[in-house]
Amino acid sequence: MDGLKIDDVAKQSGLTKRTIRYYEQLGILPSPPRSDGGFRLYTQEHVDFLKKITNAKEVMGFTLQELQEFITLSDTLEFQKMDYRKVKGTDQQREKLQKVTDTVEEQLKLIEQKKKKILNVEADLVSLRDRARAALIRFQEEEE
Repeated sequence: MDGLKIDDVAKQSGLTKRTIRYYEQLGILPSPPRSDGGFRLYTQEHVDFLKKITNAKEVMGFTLQELQEFITLSDTLEFQKMDYRKVKGTDQQREKLQKVTDTVEEQLKLIEQKKKKILNVEADLVSLRDRARAALIRFQEEEE
C-alpha cells in the first residue's frame, strides 16, 4: 500500500507530527488508512487539506472550534456543489443553489465575526497608544 508517512506529511505541510495526530484525534483531519505494520499512510489530499487548515487558522485566526465549524461548512458546501451538478438543468436547481448560498452565508458570518473581534482588539490598542502618547506629551510639557 503506497502512501506518505507522517514525517513526509509534516515536512510538506509545515506542521509537527504531534499537531497532525492531534488534528486527526479531534476529527479535523480524516483518519488515513494504515499499513500492515500499523503506520498511517497519508495521501497528497491529506497534505493539501492540512495546508488549507493551516491557512484558515493562521490567516483568519480561527480557534480550533471555529476551524472545525469552518471545515464542516466547507465539506457541506462541496457536497452541495456536487449535488447541484447532478440536478443541473432540472427544476431542483433553484433549491440546490439556495442551499449553496445559505452555506456560503454561514461561512461569511464566521469570517465577519472574526473581523469584528480583530477590529475591537485594534481599537483597544489604538486607544491605549493614543492615551500613552498623550501622557508622554504631558510629561514633556511639565518638564519644560
